[in-house]
Amino acid sequence: MTEAFSMARYGMKVTGVFLALLGLFATGTAAVAAPPPAGSTDPVGNDVSWPQCGKTLPAAPAFAIVGVTGGLANNINPCLADQLDWAGKATGGTPQPKVALYVNTANPGHEGSWWPASNTYANISVSNPYGTCDAKDQAEGPVDLPCSYMYGYAKAYDDATIRGITNPGNYFWWLDVETGNSWQTGTSNATALNRATLEGMATYFKGITAGRTDSAGKAAGVGIYSTGSQWGTIAGTVPAASPLAGLPSWLAGAKTLRGAKSNCSLPGLTSGSSVTVTQYVSGGLDYDYSCR
Repeated sequence: MTEAFSMARYGMKVTGVFLALLGLFATGTAAVAAPPPAGSTDPVGNDVSWPQCGKTLPAAPAFAIVGVTGGLANNINPCLADQLDWAGKATGGTPQPKVALYVNTANPGHEGSWWPASNTYANISVSNPYGTCDAKDQAEGPVDLPCSYMYGYAKAYDDATIRGITNPGNYFWWLDVETGNSWQTGTSNATALNRATLEGMATYFKGITAGRTDSAGKAAGVGIYSTGSQWGTIAGTVPAASPLAGLPSWLAGAKTLRGAKSNCSLPGLTSGSSVTVTQYVSGGLDYDYSCR
C-alpha cells in the first residue's frame, strides 16, 4: 500500500520521502521505479494505487498489493483494473499471495459524505456487537459505537462489491490505517469509536474470505497496515476479544531493504499479531518484504 493519509495519497501512497519521514509509505513521484538494492537476491514486492497511475512499474515483482480505493474510504482507485493486470504478472516465490489488495479506512463521523442510520446496509441486516445504530428519525445516526461499526462494515461491503473486484473472497485484504485520513479525536472514547469502525471492516472481510484461497492455494483473509505510532493514535489498545486481535501486521516506515528486514522482528500491531510484511521506499516507489 501507500500512505492512506491525505497529503499526497490520502491513504497509502504519498511522496516517498515525505512518507518515509512520517513512517508511512511513498506515493511514487519518480517516473521510473528504481530496482531493489544492487546485489540483493531477496524477492520483494510492490504496493501501488492511484498515485502510480500512468507510471512505469517494476516488470516482475515477487508479489503485488493493489489499492482498491483512491485515497479515501469511500472512493475508487481510477487505475484499479490496469494495476490488477500488472499485479497478475507477479512471479511469486514468497509466503505472500501473488496479488493482494488494500483499502483506505476512516471514521469521519458526520463530517463524511455518508453516515449510517441503522443496522441495515444494502438490504443486509447486520449483527452489530455494539447494539443498534439508531438515527431516531434523523437522517444520520449518532457518532457512537454501533454506528461506527456499521460505517466500517458498509465501507468494506462497498470495497468488495462495487469497486470492480471479481471474486473478492479469494483475496487477502489489508486495512490501511493512517492518521492522514479522517478519524475521531479529542474525546475520551475516540479510539474506541475508531476501533469499532475497523472491527466492522475486519468482520466483513473475515466473513467473505473464511476458508477461501487464491488460485495458488494461498489463504485469503484480512490484515492491518500501519506503523506502531499511528496505530496507537488511531486505535489505542485493542482488547483480546476484538476481531482485530491477532490479525497479520504489515509495517511501514523503513527506508531500505535492510531496515524492512529488521522491522520483521518488531511487535505486531495487536495482541497475538505477527509481522508478515514490511515496507520500504526505493526510487519513489513502495517496496515490500515478506517476513519469513
